[in-house]
Amino acid sequence: MYLKRIKINNFRKFGLGNNEVELVDAQSYLKRKEAKDVNIASTTTLIVGKNNVGKTTIIQAMNKLIHGENINSNDFNFFYLKKLFSEYKIDNYKNIPIIEFIVTIGLDKGRDDYVTNIIPFMLLKDIDATEMNIIVRYELTDTELFISAVKKIITKKYNESVKFSRILDVIDDSHYTVNYYDKNMKKVEKFHLKDLIDLAMVKANNVTGDKCLSDAFNKIIQYRYEELFKDEKEALEDKLAKINNSLTKDIERKHTKPINSSLKRVVSGDILHVLLSADLTFQKLIRNMVKYEYIEKGNHIPENQFGLGYTNLMMIIADLIDYMEKYPDSAFNSRINLICIEEPETYMHPQMQELFIKYINDAIATLLSFRNKNINSQLIITTHSSHILNSKVHIGESFNNINYVTAKDNFTKVIPLNDILISPSGTTNDKDFKFIKKHIKFNFSDLFFADAAILVEGISEYNLLPFYLNQDRNLKHKYITILNINGAHGLVYTNLIKALKIPTLIITDLDIKRDDAEKENFKQISSLKGRTTTNQTIKAFNSGMDNIEDLANYLQDENIYVLFQRKTGYYFPTSFEEAFIAKNFDNAILNEVLKRIKPGIYNEILGNSVNYQYNKKYSYKWQSKLSNDKSRFSNEILYEMMTQEDNIPTLPNYIEKGLKFLSLELGSR
Repeated sequence: MYLKRIKINNFRKFGLGNNEVELVDAQSYLKRKEAKDVNIASTTTLIVGKNNVGKTTIIQAMNKLIHGENINSNDFNFFYLKKLFSEYKIDNYKNIPIIEFIVTIGLDKGRDDYVTNIIPFMLLKDIDATEMNIIVRYELTDTELFISAVKKIITKKYNESVKFSRILDVIDDSHYTVNYYDKNMKKVEKFHLKDLIDLAMVKANNVTGDKCLSDAFNKIIQYRYEELFKDEKEALEDKLAKINNSLTKDIERKHTKPINSSLKRVVSGDILHVLLSADLTFQKLIRNMVKYEYIEKGNHIPENQFGLGYTNLMMIIADLIDYMEKYPDSAFNSRINLICIEEPETYMHPQMQELFIKYINDAIATLLSFRNKNINSQLIITTHSSHILNSKVHIGESFNNINYVTAKDNFTKVIPLNDILISPSGTTNDKDFKFIKKHIKFNFSDLFFADAAILVEGISEYNLLPFYLNQDRNLKHKYITILNINGAHGLVYTNLIKALKIPTLIITDLDIKRDDAEKENFKQISSLKGRTTTNQTIKAFNSGMDNIEDLANYLQDENIYVLFQRKTGYYFPTSFEEAFIAKNFDNAILNEVLKRIKPGIYNEILGNSVNYQYNKKYSYKWQSKLSNDKSRFSNEILYEMMTQEDNIPTLPNYIEKGLKFLSLELGSR
């Protein structure tokens, strides 16, 4: 058995849609003969997303469910409660506030699972089922009492906000019961989810003092000693009793008698004698037996000089070892065991985050190889680290079991990802999918944590766009990742971007196809009639057609907008540099940079009289002459813009329109 899925209805930021979290089975934790067989990355459920979107809420929901914790008004989705409030105002009390969870248990017929705990939820026809639903509801114990209290509030002459606040008070004062139902909504009595599922929380950011590592490993050693060396423990306790007797006699002779004699001289009258004795026990001895140090260039360094990142990592590993040491073999087939690590990236530098899952994998593999133990636990990690996401994808070689959590219209939305969903061809064997798995580490994992994305095809756009975003009053407060897709390679990310549903601009070049004579003569293009493009991105989003005669101002596919140069003055620019020059033909910064990096071409194009209009007229010639100097061109422009306050060049119109679109999209979120 394993926890396959959990659906969260009306709990905090969750509504009634996009609210299913999918988890992975724990099969790879099964008993291994060789440590190299263990790969926790492929069997780890990752919950990723920005801050404050609902990652922690998922874990809190599981915790409440499993441990049967009470709820209050703050646990309800407020938009759900306000909708009910609107119904109550028109005397409609059909719906009463409830919170519902649907827990899906996966059944693996290949394992000898003990299904005693879930038999009440199984019907005769479920004998060959691969999954089973348990419906958990937090329901009012006394519905009539609640309705009566709400009706009294509705009739009062309070304003709307006060009435709503009073209804929240009624919810807080009401008693809720946890009820369990099968898939036919038949109530199941005398059942508790904690008898079926156990949740262990491994705390990150658990660095509590200078000796936390020593304390953690002492605890593990104490447990192991007590479990594995019971006979030796009894012999040791006999020795400790003899040592205590001997020490007590020495203390009595050398310390207790002199102290009591001194007290009699100071205090008159009868006084209870001070009794000093040795109290060395097995627990005290074992608790302080281990001193944690690390070795650096042959020196033994105390743990309080250990970096916070490494200390945090070691504390997480210590907690995992402690959990697995105490893991009862009896739980292997009878219970579902969950281990959750929340945001382990605390204090860790990027390289350590990138290798985090490998470190955990190696620790668990080594432990299993030494103990030859069955472990049937599902590991869940919540994170907002792109590096841990990379670690999961690279080591697991898959996007499976990644739950992307985002928020829109004040509701949390969960998007379970998998390889088939992301692969451009719908298979995992094609070259494009292999490219994504390896290429995503080059900043593309930022897509999971961004408010929006801009994919560009050239170095100039990549260098200059951050400056312009920072000048925008709205966009500078959003996290917009800019990714250089280098030609048509960005097309392979289309499915991933659609799945993440973040607004995305693909800024590409019109790339009008020219014959050799047109190229040699730097012919400007004034009409698209009969023209085609060599741009693979435009063709892909233009129904595969390369004819651009009737091309729209932009192309759209769900949340992706493809933008390219449009007519500027009399001509169609075909690259960012050409469009930038045509738009800012008479700008002082632009002309200063052009003259600096291409002085001969500058004089040739503008002439002795320096006619700025020729920058527009010969923009394609400028594009051709700058083809090998795009990086220098954009960096020089950027330097001048950042060191001057006036005469800042403006972006080409097609990009300005794209940024306005992003501003509108993000403003509505």
